[in-house]
Order: sequence, then structure tokens, then C-alpha cells
Amino acid sequence: MAKNEKNKKIDKDNYTAKDIYVLKGLEPVRKRPGMYIGSTGVKGLHHLIWECVDNSLDEAMAGYCQNIRVRLLKGNRVEASDDGRGIPLDRHPQTGKSALETVMTTLHAGAKFGSKAYQVAGGLHGVGVSVVCALSKYLKAEICRDGAKHSQEYSKGKVKTKLQKEGKCQGRGTTIIFEPDEEIFADASFDVKRILHHLRQQAYLTPGVKISIRDERTSPAFSYNFYFQGGIKAYIKYLIGQSEARHDNIFYVKGEKEGVVVECALQYAQDIEPLEQSFANNIYTEEGGYHLTGFRTALTRVLNDYARKNNYIKDKEENFTGNDVRSGLISVISVKLKEPQFEGQTKARLGNTEAKSAVEQVLGEGLTDFLERNPQDARAIIENSLLSAKARRAAKAARNTVLRKGILSGLTLPGKLADCTTRNPEDSELYIVEGDSAGGSCKMARDRRFQAILPLKGKILNVERARLDKILTSQEIRSLVIALGTAISQDFDLEKLRYHRIILMSDADVDGAHIRTLLLTLFYRYFRPIIEKGYLYIAQPPLYQIKAGKKIEYAYTEGDKEEIIDALRKQQLSNFAVQRYKGLGEMNPDQLWETTMSPENRILLRVNVEDAAQADHVFDTLMGKEVFPRKKFIQVHAKKVKNLDI
Repeated sequence: MAKNEKNKKIDKDNYTAKDIYVLKGLEPVRKRPGMYIGSTGVKGLHHLIWECVDNSLDEAMAGYCQNIRVRLLKGNRVEASDDGRGIPLDRHPQTGKSALETVMTTLHAGAKFGSKAYQVAGGLHGVGVSVVCALSKYLKAEICRDGAKHSQEYSKGKVKTKLQKEGKCQGRGTTIIFEPDEEIFADASFDVKRILHHLRQQAYLTPGVKISIRDERTSPAFSYNFYFQGGIKAYIKYLIGQSEARHDNIFYVKGEKEGVVVECALQYAQDIEPLEQSFANNIYTEEGGYHLTGFRTALTRVLNDYARKNNYIKDKEENFTGNDVRSGLISVISVKLKEPQFEGQTKARLGNTEAKSAVEQVLGEGLTDFLERNPQDARAIIENSLLSAKARRAAKAARNTVLRKGILSGLTLPGKLADCTTRNPEDSELYIVEGDSAGGSCKMARDRRFQAILPLKGKILNVERARLDKILTSQEIRSLVIALGTAISQDFDLEKLRYHRIILMSDADVDGAHIRTLLLTLFYRYFRPIIEKGYLYIAQPPLYQIKAGKKIEYAYTEGDKEEIIDALRKQQLSNFAVQRYKGLGEMNPDQLWETTMSPENRILLRVNVEDAAQADHVFDTLMGKEVFPRKKFIQVHAKKVKNLDI
């Protein structure tokens, strides 16, 4: 027996050439889809549409396409079409197949590798449409060229039909119809709002091109058209929306340096949070890159030079920092270059170093001229930076006060905090609760080994409307900062976080929802890494207690309540009482533990930020100074409100 086991072990450890697998065609894409589209979640699914649209935009940037259309069809299919030149159909000299089949079924095949067909292109990797083909259970390509329409069908990256002529057609163009493969995507339903947002961006970046979307999954069908002549200057107006601009004229510059075409537009608004959108060859680079670095460097340098030249900053005074000059900044940076180097197929960050120097030169020259020609705008911009610098210095003093208090207190944390006994952050939880009454109930209900309780008095300051120096005058916020242990703003350090589960627990009424929103705003603006790491949660206390004799059940939603009542009636238990919980303080400690704090029974909702830019816009709308956008938001969404306390 021992000998056989030994032989088996030798066979298992034997590593030979037969163990080396060679993936052919598009098999690597199906084997590791995340390498090509980022993920198999919502973002990756929609990336399939972006790849199709990118090819159409490449045609538009080359001057051959004026109309791009996206249709969401029933049966979970998508059609993307354009009136460009159409993918070639002739025989490819290397593969022996048609150029269409080569593009659809071969990685790194396209006109963007050394060809003169495109001067600039977004889909540099050449895997775009082939990846869509690989990850679709059905794909049909329709090509109109030379007065004839040809088509070919594919499935999971493999050819299903021969290239065939379908008849006559006018003009030229490419149409791709695809249906995502459910084997790859657990949820293959497309979000029309996400698509609208992306296509709107592309329409601003490609002025003079009409981009339309039609959602035929609903009745009646929904359609929307985008067409902008103003380019990124018009995009700035859209991004500012109803916010109040600090100066009248939008700055815009376009130029070319070192073979890189640079476009920049900016305007300052009353909002504190900056909004920077950067693009390379029309691809949104959500993680920035060298073009954004060059923009920030030039902006800081030019504004400091102008401020010193015009005596806004005296000789011995410190310069503006990058954060000073970006406070309230709304900006769009777009570069076009022949050989972009993106980090990853999802093109999140631009890696071309020449983009940095090109943007620095174009922006530096253009912004210097703008400030000289528009002294009133220049004054408003510089005064905005001066105000930010003043607030930064005040905030630094306030932060130091908070930090000193935390250091001098040693292990003595805020008096309201009932800390847990464990010192291991991975095992520790912090419940942030509303008021002393709920705090008292939670302290009695908790497991003190790993659960800490921090009650906050009433509604905290709305941080969306205040600068950091004012924020840190709030005793409640200072207590929270010290309890978390991370410090705040520039001193924030996630490694020092004392709890890896931070749970917001408020009453199930309008005031409780408001308090929760204020806390979410605080965490999003000043502790966002905590959210991004997955450490922030919202507790779900029950809405109702339903008691029938000695039997007690809890309902967390209106649906739960109806199901429980129906079940009791079927059991002929008609004599039951329903209690609506308005506040956590109404529960006994044992009930609070059983329903909301026990890891075995509780319901926690993890807070995540899938689209930071959209989340930023929502917080600005709902919590910012401007009343009109908030009023408009309420009017639009009022009919969707459920469970509103009256």
C-alpha cells in the first residue's frame, strides 16, 4: 500500500510537456475574460458595447463616419452600427480568410497596428471586436460596401456561417449584433442609464457626429440623440449644470506638441469638490495618467506665476498647492496620439510620458494668455485659490488640534465611545448610532468583545456645504475621527483604522434616513478609502414586530410583513399584534441583539461606490448649496418614493 501511494505521488508530481496547454484562437479570452474587459460584472458587460462603439468612433475621428447608433433589442441583444467605410471583406494575405473573419476571430488583428488607415484610434489593442465575438453566444456582422450587403454569424468566438451576400445596400457601414454569453456573465442585463452617460461623453468629444440610442426592450421604445458642435467646451457647461460659476468665460485651448493633439477646457464653480475628466483618443481614463499629471502641473505653475506677478502672493508667502488651485475646478482634458499606451485593455490609465510634456506646454501657453486677456476671470480664479489656501491652513490647524487630542489622550478615546475589548481591527466592529437612547440600548445589547458603540447627538454637520476647518469644529465629527484612528484629509491613514466593520445604524424614519445620508456624505468626502475597501455598512433593523401568542417574528420590509401575516392566517392564528418600530430605543436589548446586532441573524448592507463620478454628482445635487438642482431631482423622482413616513 505504501509503495503504491509513493508511485501515485511521483506521477502527480511529474511535470512534462503534455501538461502545457496551448489555447487557440479566442480561447484565452473565454478562459480569462477579466484580462480583456476588466471583469465579468456590470462594467465588463457594458465594455462589450464600448468596444463596438470605439471602432465607430475611430471611423468618425478619421473623418469617415457621421452617424453612430446603438439599439438595445429584446432577447438581450445589442446592435451597434455606423456609416463608416465598413470592415473590408477581401481575402487577408496572412490568414487566408476574409478580412472580416480575421478581425472577428483573431486577437491583435486590426488596422491600428502600423496601418495608415487610422491616425489615432481608441481600440489600440486590436482585440476589441474579437473580444465581443469571443464572449457572445451569438454575433452577426453586417457590412455594407460597394453597393452590396454581406453578413457572417459567429458564436463564442467561432464562425457559424460562411460570409454571404444578402443583397444590395446604399452607402457604407458596419453593423454588429451580439448577445452576451450567460456562461461568462451572471447578469447580462444592460443598463440604459450607464449607456447614455458613456455615449453623451463620446458625443461631446466628437463634435459634429450624431450618436443615438434606442431601447426597444420597453413599450413604447425609448430613444435619445446626441449631437454637439461645441465639443468639450459645451461639455463643461453640462458638467457645471445648475451650479454657479465663479467666472464668466470658459477657458479652452487646443494645440499640438510632439505629435500629441491636446484639448483642455475648464471653469471654476462654487462647489468645493473638483471634477476632472480625462480622455485619450476618446477613451475615458478614469485613473488619469500622464496627460492628467501634465494638466495639474501646468495649472498649479501658471496660477502661482500669475498670482506672484500681480502681488496676490507676496514674496515670503507660500505658493498655492495643487489642492488649492483645483478647489471647485470643473475640467476636461482630451489628448489624441498615434500610439497610446494604456494600462490594461480597459484603458483606465494613460502611460505615454510625452502626453505630460505636451499638455504642460499647450495648457501653460493657453492659460497664461487667457489670464492676461481676461483680468476679471483671472481675479475670480485667483481669489478662489486664495480662499482655498486660507481654508487649508485653518484646516491644518484644526487637524493638528484633533490629532494632538488623540495623542495626548493616549488610550482614552472619546467619552461617548463604548469600545470593544479586542484590539484586532479585523475582528472589531463600530456601530455609529443615533442619540443617547439608542446608544444605551446598543451598549446593553452588544457583545463587548468585538462590538464598539459610538452614539452621535442629533444630525451632524452637512460636510458638503462646509470646508474642513469648520467641519472639525463639530464635536461629533471630532469624536468620530478620533474613534476611527485614521486622522482625516491629508493626514488620513487607512492602516490605522481601528475597526474593519463600521456600521451605520439609525432609526427607520425620515430623520434616521437624513442622519444616515449625512454620515454617508462624510465618509464619501473624507473617508472614501474606507468605502472602497468594503469596511462601511448600513444596518437593517426590523420595521415591525409581529406577535401571535408566544410566537414573535420580525419583518424587515413591507413584503416581509405581508408574508408573515399570510402565514399566520393560514395557521389560523388571527389574533396577532403588529408593532411598527420607529426607533432603536423602542427595542429591548435582547430584541436589538437578536434582530440587528447578532452576526448570525442581522442584515448588513455593504456600501460601495461603483461609479464615483456619478456618486459625486448625486451628493452635489442632494447635499450641496444649490437649491434648484435638488428641487428638480425631487420633482423627477417623487413618484418613485416608497415607505415615506407621514
